[in-house]
Amino acid sequence: MGKPKKRTKNRLLKFKNFLVSRSKKFKIFLSFLLAFVTLCVYLFWGMPTPFTLNSDQISVSTKLFDRNNELLYEIYTDERRTPIKLSDLPPYVIESTLAIEDKDFYTHHGFSVSGITRAFYNTIFRGKLQGGSTLTQQFVKNALLTQERTVKRKAQEFVLTVAVELAFSKDQILEMYLNQIPYGSTAYGIQAASELYFGKDAKNLSVGEAALLAGLPAAPTRYSPFGANPKLAKERQELVLKRMNEEGFIDSTEEEYVKNEVLKLADIEVPTAPHFSLWVKELLVEKYGERLVEKGGLRVTTTLDIRLQEFAQTIAQEEIEKLSKYNVKNAAVLVTKPGTGEILAMVGSKDWNAQDEDGRVNIIFSKRQPGSSIKPLNYALALEDGKITPSTAITDVPSCFSVIGQPLYCPANYDGTFHGLTQVRFTLGNSYNVPAVKVLATNGVDNFINFAKDMGITTFEDPSKYGLSLTLGGGEVRPFDMAVAFGVFANSGIKQNLNPLLKVEDWKGKIYQEVMIEEIEGTRIISPDVAFLISHILHDNNARTAAFGPSSFLNVRGHGEVSVKTGTTNDRRDNWTIGYTKDALTVVWVGNNDNSPMKGSVSGVSGASPIWNKVMREALEKYEKEGEHPWPKAPDGIVGKMVCWTTGLLATDPPNCPARFEYFLEDYLPETDSGRHEDIPIDKTTAMVGRPDTPPENIEIQNHPVFYDPLGTIFCLDCPLPNQTITIKYPQN
Repeated sequence: MGKPKKRTKNRLLKFKNFLVSRSKKFKIFLSFLLAFVTLCVYLFWGMPTPFTLNSDQISVSTKLFDRNNELLYEIYTDERRTPIKLSDLPPYVIESTLAIEDKDFYTHHGFSVSGITRAFYNTIFRGKLQGGSTLTQQFVKNALLTQERTVKRKAQEFVLTVAVELAFSKDQILEMYLNQIPYGSTAYGIQAASELYFGKDAKNLSVGEAALLAGLPAAPTRYSPFGANPKLAKERQELVLKRMNEEGFIDSTEEEYVKNEVLKLADIEVPTAPHFSLWVKELLVEKYGERLVEKGGLRVTTTLDIRLQEFAQTIAQEEIEKLSKYNVKNAAVLVTKPGTGEILAMVGSKDWNAQDEDGRVNIIFSKRQPGSSIKPLNYALALEDGKITPSTAITDVPSCFSVIGQPLYCPANYDGTFHGLTQVRFTLGNSYNVPAVKVLATNGVDNFINFAKDMGITTFEDPSKYGLSLTLGGGEVRPFDMAVAFGVFANSGIKQNLNPLLKVEDWKGKIYQEVMIEEIEGTRIISPDVAFLISHILHDNNARTAAFGPSSFLNVRGHGEVSVKTGTTNDRRDNWTIGYTKDALTVVWVGNNDNSPMKGSVSGVSGASPIWNKVMREALEKYEKEGEHPWPKAPDGIVGKMVCWTTGLLATDPPNCPARFEYFLEDYLPETDSGRHEDIPIDKTTAMVGRPDTPPENIEIQNHPVFYDPLGTIFCLDCPLPNQTITIKYPQN
């Protein structure tokens, strides 16, 4: 009788365990269900539906103001929308869009496998959230969602893309895309874009015009032909044409023909300070998205001083007109406050509407050769490392540099002569080329490129592309970057990134960003001592008189502390003047957009410097702090000593040579001049130092005062100047 009871008890125990097990599983199921529901609510609550595609939203224009609250530019919200049927468009309008945006549009179901793979890779391995970017996804993102890059928005984009693909045919989706996608400015849809950019109906677009418009939706502000960099619009159009060729929509002959076709753009209303205003708009779009900038009613206070801007623009136009006979057609000006990086004026070309020089190109961001204006960076590196001092004497004699596998490099000076043993203060002040090349050889090209990047130069790339000509302007730079680099000198060795914005808020008062000027901190690149030495040399009028004369445009009347450097390329294609105090910095470039050479005697002292002088004086009148000593005070790490005029070595007390005063880093003082003499080979026929190829019968050993420069070149102090070229091996052993 006991066994049935035991079986019943076991069954009850199993049933109880079953209920407990089911209960645990049920609880786990409920937990997952609750988590799933919560996630869905978080991701999809308030998500629009495809049926809201035609709904309107309130739009408010964005306004850009200068630092004194004067209106620069209003980004209007009056949207141009003119629907057009797909069947009314030329085939190449549709083909250009599909080629650049989604070549598999008619074969996928809203998502591209290759696009998803690429997005997954970039998200996981590069930490960059990215979508698959099919045409349907782009349409959903622009028509229904925001531009924010979040997981929530991506999830909504996925669901809505599926819904749109189910609810509409491919032709309907493409037609909605072409009628609603933003093409920049106030143009929404292909018809409105055609009217805005070309002043015609979309059905009358040419292949080249259609290709340009097809390239805009990816980044309408960046790629706009009316934007801050019109060259990008052309590059984007050429990419569209290339893709059309790859997809078989056009052949190579038509691609080449259309690529070279000159497109006639419609006229637009030019904003005040157009290059600056459109650049700021581009920055805002990159940070906040097209929709907020175009419709969000932002109120943007910029750093620009519109009065200084207008003055600089006028001076640039007037001075370029005077230089027209020398084939000088364009100029660019950039004025900043070095301590904060604020941009006070940005003149991207002499005239936005200039046809001869494509005035819409912003030269401030163009790559140009700097000529000798890059030299102060080279000298600063050598000073910082203690390889030279301001009194280091360098032999400025005919020299060639031998690099294995390359032809001899034999630099010459701008004035066509050589100056013998010359100290650094005067080689930099007078911008002598041979000594500058020797300083670069001392630094090493690789080291200099890394240093230049630290200073703010963004365009120097692989060191193997450059040689010793880099210090004479052999590498391209942007005026924008030169303002950053020279700002390091002006700001006692601290680099400040240039900043065009003071405050960004919306029309309701919501603040998006605000710059507290007094709290701006930069990055120290060089010591204040080296910054002082470079600045002192560059504002020493005596140090540059031999090359520029005592009364050049490099002297700003009433402001003796202004440091300044010029630069002219050997082929006279680029001409610069860059000067600064701690309160203001001005960069001026003159030349031609097409790189054609200037004619005649255009140089740093006659080309860019008249513009620079007038603009710099105006900037200092407005922004120089009152009541301060006009000459910069030497930092604690600087000491002054008497040196010999010939060798640059320390003079004895009392002086054993004609002497002058010089500043030094206290840790890098030259040795005392000992009147060194050596027995050296002299060519009896010339009285010069003998050369390896001098016939032995002409050589005579004589005792002379000698000096060796940083590269070990011997210089006889009482012999005639060498008139034969010496060869220096680089890199040195």
